[in-house]
Amino acid sequence: MKKKLFVLLTALALVNVSYAEKVVIKGSDTLGAKLVPQLAEAYKVSNPETTFEIAAEGSSTGIAAVIDGTADLGMSSRPAKPKEVSAALAKGVKMKPTIVAFDGIGIIVNKDNPISSLSLKQVEEIFTGDVTDWNTVGGNSGTISMYTRNTSSGTYSDFKKMAMSKRDYAGAAQKMAGNEQIASEVAKNPLGIGYVGMAYLKTPGIKVVKIDGVLPSMETVREQQYPIARPTFFYSNGAPSAKAQKFVDFLFSSKGSEIVKQVGFVPSK
Repeated sequence: MKKKLFVLLTALALVNVSYAEKVVIKGSDTLGAKLVPQLAEAYKVSNPETTFEIAAEGSSTGIAAVIDGTADLGMSSRPAKPKEVSAALAKGVKMKPTIVAFDGIGIIVNKDNPISSLSLKQVEEIFTGDVTDWNTVGGNSGTISMYTRNTSSGTYSDFKKMAMSKRDYAGAAQKMAGNEQIASEVAKNPLGIGYVGMAYLKTPGIKVVKIDGVLPSMETVREQQYPIARPTFFYSNGAPSAKAQKFVDFLFSSKGSEIVKQVGFVPSK
């Protein structure tokens, strides 16, 4: 009897393994550090046979993974570059974007910094190094310490386009691996300034600065009033695979949209 029970349990285990499916998602830290893992956990409640492999190492890595065929979905906080689309086509890969959500890039300073508002021009001057002391933009004297994302980040390049007139970052800029690291450094440094996605604007120790009189919020991003905002994407090779499409469909469900808002993004649908 015991032998029969063991055989039955083994058979059931093999059946479960055969039905298990893994969705591999790689790319943007903005999406992959909080939003996509929380969506995945909620998805697994109704789809326990599905597992996820999520790697958040920057938008460039996500797009490269789709081109190489090592990810079902590539997370990106920026559109694919023309050279990436060309590289994909050369390998027979047709990059298909799906807008995940909209995000505002908030400018943050230490909570003790008296600055509460900057113009978009002043932001450009700070991050390009034209302005190096806080007293130039109305703050207390002190050399500005700026924190940016690293070069594989979509936010790094999007910020250059939207806030820096496509100019280069100052040589003194300190490059961080993710939003969380930037928020942490600014919270510790009274002279610090950086930028993070909306999911990180409530980090203790920081203050969000108005840009041209507008704070990033659900409303100002949705109404296109906040000047540093952008869509975020899933990329796939043509239409997503069936298992990936089921997850994308969940993203656009009422439960998925609720999670998108809870994390701090603006739903795209």
